[in-house]
Amino acid sequence: MKTTKSNSATATSEKNGEKLKELFVDALKDIYWAEKHLMKALPKLAKAATSEELKAAFESHLTETEGHVTKVEQVFEEIGEKAKAKHCPAMEGLIEEGQEVIESTDKGTSVRDCGLIMAAQKVEHYEIASYGSLRNLAGLLGYKNAAKLLQSILEEETAADEKLTNLAESQINEEALQE
Repeated sequence: MKTTKSNSATATSEKNGEKLKELFVDALKDIYWAEKHLMKALPKLAKAATSEELKAAFESHLTETEGHVTKVEQVFEEIGEKAKAKHCPAMEGLIEEGQEVIESTDKGTSVRDCGLIMAAQKVEHYEIASYGSLRNLAGLLGYKNAAKLLQSILEEETAADEKLTNLAESQINEEALQE
């Protein structure tokens, strides 16, 4: 009887692990789509920005985002899955918000830059939440190398968010107030 209970517990544990892996892979596909679409949006944000520092921040983050796509592809490889993107409505909506800022603000203004920073930080916070969760799940599932890759992306996303905060607080928000 103990053996049956033990076997049943093992089967349940394996089944739960499979479900967790499915959740992990689904979330990975989601962020893969998000990063690929962000690569298309960042040049538009850079072009719309007034501040040279903000333009540079968006351009720099584009380079990082290209690296994130490569790292996410490496994570798929590490876990034995094919890299496949799944439509991410959350990122789609966040990217649309950035476009709405461009359309609803005047070109060449700090108010536009302020709005672009707000939109970009919403994207960063989504990515930070996603990569933090993915890193934790990778660790639980025993994917140590994948967890390291995800941690490195998480650190870059956090740094990008801090850079945007510094730009907003050091100059852009005050300049927007004067307009």
